Amino acid sequence: MTITASRSDSVGGGGRVTGGPMTLTGRVVDGPSGFTGVEATPEWAAEIKRLARERNATILAHNYQLPEIQDVADHVGDSLALSRIAAEAPEDTIVFCGVHFMAETAKILSPDKTVLIPDQRAGCSLADSISADELREWKAEHPGALVVSYVNTTAAVKALTDICCTSSNAVDVVASIDPDREVLFLPDQFLGAHVKRVTGRDNIHIWAGECHVHAGINGDELTEQARTHPNAELFVHPECGCATSALYLAGEGAFPADRVHILSTGGMIDAAKAARSSEVLVATEIGMLHQLRKAAPGIDFQAVNDRASCKYMKMITPAALLRCLAENRDEVHVDPETAAAGRDSVLRMIAIGNPGGGE
Repeated sequence: MTITASRSDSVGGGGRVTGGPMTLTGRVVDGPSGFTGVEATPEWAAEIKRLARERNATILAHNYQLPEIQDVADHVGDSLALSRIAAEAPEDTIVFCGVHFMAETAKILSPDKTVLIPDQRAGCSLADSISADELREWKAEHPGALVVSYVNTTAAVKALTDICCTSSNAVDVVASIDPDREVLFLPDQFLGAHVKRVTGRDNIHIWAGECHVHAGINGDELTEQARTHPNAELFVHPECGCATSALYLAGEGAFPADRVHILSTGGMIDAAKAARSSEVLVATEIGMLHQLRKAAPGIDFQAVNDRASCKYMKMITPAALLRCLAENRDEVHVDPETAAAGRDSVLRMIAIGNPGGGE
């Protein structure tokens, strides 16, 4: 529906933006890849801020979001860090610009708050790689095993989990478990392989899940980029299919080991501020480059794979965010029993220490 000269115009599904005159123009269109039709102009940003104040809402944006979404947000970061911010925020509405499991985690940690996601269809291939029923069957095959789930999972899976982990503390979480206890690690196979390699643990079983974006950043690409940028540092997310190749390059002396860093997205921000090279190759979703360039503007950050873009993250468009705030859409619900069990698995992780930011 058209948004033109007056805030009384309809925005999307029957909701209305109330108030005085505005110069925001466009037409919110719902297409196969999400909501479109509104440009991220200064007028749009001002309207987003006005609506957020009107709804007593805080806007959270994941590091993989579109730059314009990151720039209008109140807080930008990893999913767990943002969920913890949401729990402490004074506002009673949380607008989570990310994918669905992230908004669920915010609801788990903030059960009394209203949590909105600008487009409820924004899913996650990694979270979808294991269902609650599949986890129940896997647990039945390994009675007595302890379940460690990456935070990139649904609320239903977290509810069946003993301890959650992030990419920055997965090694610490697994190392804290009795070495004689079997461990079921899920859902990311590359993060699981990294944990097994570092801990040297033989009794860890790893679910064969993956993030389609990170899995697509392969070792051949990383090797070629490292060869053509011999003075760069490498920032590699442990979900990447190329993480093993990065460690191989360092181990074989093909690339200086002190310039190879396996990092969570939050860890990349800290490493950017401490980087010694003027050039950094980044193996993760390309939305991360925006925050890295803001954190260290004097460094040339380049994607190992410039096609590594998550279509689900990019469903949170300027039009989707406007619709969300104007119409109070789409609310995320987690039933209380599931939320309580999921919250316990997250809090056990936090009790171990070093929860990091998130994925």
